[in-house]
Amino acid sequence: MTTTDVTPERPDRRAWLREHSELGVSVLLLALGALVLTDALTMDVEIAQRGPIGPKTVPVAVGIGLLVVALLLALDVLRGGRGEAESGEDVDLSEPADWRTVLLLAGVFLAAAVLIEPLGFPVTGALLFWGSAYALGSRHLDRDPLIAAVLSVVTYVIFNNLLGVPLPGGPLMGVL
Repeated sequence: MTTTDVTPERPDRRAWLREHSELGVSVLLLALGALVLTDALTMDVEIAQRGPIGPKTVPVAVGIGLLVVALLLALDVLRGGRGEAESGEDVDLSEPADWRTVLLLAGVFLAAAVLIEPLGFPVTGALLFWGSAYALGSRHLDRDPLIAAVLSVVTYVIFNNLLGVPLPGGPLMGVL
């Protein structure tokens, strides 16, 4: 082989994956659709069905819809389609991820999951709303906890009292 011969270069796998990163969304939608469809088809329904539409209809339709969207998205990406950034989006893809914010949000959500039973939704919701605002950059320490508390109590009252969705009340169970 001489120096003038050009050998075809093996395509870089990372570059190909970077160019087709939307396939990750497709895989996620495919897995979610399979999960929803499997759960819907194995659902044990004890209610007598009145008419053609039963309790399995909507979950099956959603599962099939997720599978179809996943396949169409994968086909589009493999044919060269790319998602367009919104004109108002100001994300610089050359910058590294902000792991501090991601970890703060993950910690707030984990704390909320652990604290919701002993403290109830109003207190835990306030901590969740305030912690999320803080993690995302708000530094109004006088205003944010108050807004979070009001938002949490209003959400609790709407869901628990008006919509009939029982939420754990915690120490405030008798007050609200």
